[in-house]
Amino acid sequence: MTKMTKIAVSALLGLAVLSTTASADVKKGQKLYMKKMKAVCGFSGAKFAAKHTQDEWEKINNAGKFEEEAKKICPKLKKLKPKYIPHIYDFSYEYASDSGNVPSC
Repeated sequence: MTKMTKIAVSALLGLAVLSTTASADVKKGQKLYMKKMKAVCGFSGAKFAAKHTQDEWEKINNAGKFEEEAKKICPKLKKLKPKYIPHIYDFSYEYASDSGNVPSC
């Protein structure tokens, strides 16, 4: 193989790996909040996400305490499935109090 072909193949594989790691989704998190949490919590996703800044949400998630914090904000919440947490975290981070973004839920 030529040097140029090796570089092209490496770049293609690198892009494929990078695109699969970003699996959490803000829109999916918004839908999950509306479906699983809004009725239980009794307030909108905007109010939930605005409870913390982006830095605070990031620290909470990195410490592995997102579900615990969600239960503090919404005491009637029983349990969040682990597969929902990355999406709801992304939603909370995107619409945090210091983000300037407002969700439509």
